Amino acid sequence: MLISNAVVCDVDGERRVDLLIEDGKVSKIAPSIEAVNHEVVDANGAYVMPALIDLNVRLKDAQLNSKNIHKIAKEAACGGVGHIVLNADSQPAIDDEVVLEFAQNGIKGIDDVTIDVMLNTLKSDMTLSNIAILLKKGVIAPYMSTTAKNNLAIKIAEYVQMYDVTLFCKAEDNSLINAGVMLDGDVSSRLGLAGIPELSEVLHVSRMIEIARHFGIKILFKSIASPRSVELIAKAKKEGVRVSCEVSIHHLLHSDEACEGFNTTAKLNPPLASTESKELLLEAFKNGDIDVLTTLHQPNSPVNKEVAFYDAAYGCEALSDALPLYYTKLVKSGIVSMSELIKRAVQKPAKAIKKEAGKVGEGMRVDELVLFDTTKCSTVKNAQSLYNNEELFGEVQRLG
Repeated sequence: MLISNAVVCDVDGERRVDLLIEDGKVSKIAPSIEAVNHEVVDANGAYVMPALIDLNVRLKDAQLNSKNIHKIAKEAACGGVGHIVLNADSQPAIDDEVVLEFAQNGIKGIDDVTIDVMLNTLKSDMTLSNIAILLKKGVIAPYMSTTAKNNLAIKIAEYVQMYDVTLFCKAEDNSLINAGVMLDGDVSSRLGLAGIPELSEVLHVSRMIEIARHFGIKILFKSIASPRSVELIAKAKKEGVRVSCEVSIHHLLHSDEACEGFNTTAKLNPPLASTESKELLLEAFKNGDIDVLTTLHQPNSPVNKEVAFYDAAYGCEALSDALPLYYTKLVKSGIVSMSELIKRAVQKPAKAIKKEAGKVGEGMRVDELVLFDTTKCSTVKNAQSLYNNEELFGEVQRLG
């Protein structure tokens, strides 16, 4: 197949070229390629770009089974996401060999999307899982909530140091998050809902930075919601500490005001920040202090969302709209360039799991690429999306 008139976009910028695809791989990229016995697809200026990578995806109702894994793969493909990492806090949790094998069997047969899993380093009784064995058996990264006590956090850091992997770390304080359901602030007070203070995250980011500094390990802080956390992480990076942070698209675009009217779609973990903090997060994203972007996809059955705010499950859906959402809200609006978006949604996530991605070149498998037509638009029709009934630009076509 010959794709003509395409705009290849990757971390190096944009260039208008033709691409020849043979045997499932890109065999040639050139300004002009002669069509000799090849099906020709005129891209009409659409982007050919790397498929996105999302390191923070949950299954429906957090239930780990083959049906939910295959469903999430279809949603990823629709959204231009070619590689996802399933969050470890599923039911059952990925914290032993039996559950890991169960998850890996559920992934078999999925060809168009790469699916990896992270391991939950802490079991439900707050003892350590068998981190060494699980890493050897194919887990992509260890995951830790900072509800772990210091002695356990240090043991986990020693394993991370030994195996030279990135620790995926959720910064939260168990004593502060238990009763709360959204950010502690004016909106929670107005709604009469128990709040979670911003310090719940900030305190533990500071603690884990010092652990990263001491052991020389890599930590990716998952779904950060506080600008102060980003500030601490950025400062530590300048000092040579190997830390980075991830933020969700929702925390860049929405504040806790989205919870008005007891809107359970806006009940997220971590909770949406204040309007002022949201603007600071967006500014940090623009200036490069935020490394990784995620959809923070967490689908739920209506029975778990269409209830009172306090009882509702955390999460909203965005995976099937990922690339159009990122493009519309971040690129088309002028916040970042398409090339810069690829750095945060492809290259840097790949680096966190010891992969190389973000460039389009000869020899690439076509399932690592997407064709993205920004002239097309569609309206989101999903009651569990914060963008329901909004118009998004861009249509994804998988080349694999």
